[in-house]
Amino acid sequence: MLADLLRRLAAPPHPAPLAPEDCRLALTALMVRLARTDDSYSGREKRRIDRILADRYGLAPLAAADLRAEAETAEAAAPDTVRFTRLIKDAVPYEERVGVIEALWRVGLADGVDAEGRTFLRLVANLIGVTDQDSGLARQRVEREQAQEPRRGPWS
Repeated sequence: MLADLLRRLAAPPHPAPLAPEDCRLALTALMVRLARTDDSYSGREKRRIDRILADRYGLAPLAAADLRAEAETAEAAAPDTVRFTRLIKDAVPYEERVGVIEALWRVGLADGVDAEGRTFLRLVANLIGVTDQDSGLARQRVEREQAQEPRRGPWS
């Protein structure tokens, strides 16, 4: 699956439609890229990504960690963010793209999103065709959700 996605990332600008597994990998690679924007990709961010994947796709913890590890490789090999976003924009309906932005906000707000992270999120929202208003509403939903979560220790 990774080799196929990497081949599509290097392909001309009109990729074939993504399989659901490819959409998962592209979204996860964007989450990894966001987490790495501050040059500190922590265990907490990895665990947050794994939880998001498990919740979003109904994955077991090990399957979520495997998907994240595969996405880390894809993210490191991808020359730019546009390739991931174009694949998602072409394959995912608008309502689900708003869900993509919401998932990204969950990662970004996990340990505080900095200016680079906010810039990355605005770029991704724009590239996948999500309006600033819908991205802002997604952020507010995540902030409310996180305010209601029980506080976790430093190892969560």
